[in-house]
Amino acid sequence: MIRSPLFSDLAHLSTTLDQLTHPQWGGTQFDRRSAGSLAAPMPVDVYATGDHAVLIAAVPGMQPGDLELSVHQNTVTLRGTVRSAVDAEETKAATWYVSELTSGTYQRSVTLPFPIDAEHAEATFDNGLVRVTLPKADWAKPKKIAIGGSSSGKEAISASASTTQS
Repeated sequence: MIRSPLFSDLAHLSTTLDQLTHPQWGGTQFDRRSAGSLAAPMPVDVYATGDHAVLIAAVPGMQPGDLELSVHQNTVTLRGTVRSAVDAEETKAATWYVSELTSGTYQRSVTLPFPIDAEHAEATFDNGLVRVTLPKADWAKPKKIAIGGSSSGKEAISASASTTQS
């Protein structure tokens, strides 16, 4: 197989962009102290079942009191702050040799493709992971609808509720 110089250049560019945009894989770390109030994204997993959606967020360095969870319509926002060790009282007179741990505000908003029942949402925190369970609004859940016909028996088939709420 013969590779052209263009292929090598594109592969190198792709690797460089990956390193710049993904600091956890060896790229340059963004200095949040000079960014003002800019919130960095946090990694999340989101999935849905017939009854609810679940958002799982990695929040290393945070405690439940450092986090804020809000729901507006079908958008869920998780925001948290990691405090800097540089600013801690015990390190005021310290001589620093390396300071690579990130600190600052992290935020992630996810808009779900269906309405949720925010009144019954639940959130748990365990080992640096937040798990938010968001029940779907009753009218957005799949329903089984009986179909009548000319025969004497009725059969239930699955149907997705596709009506919109006004």
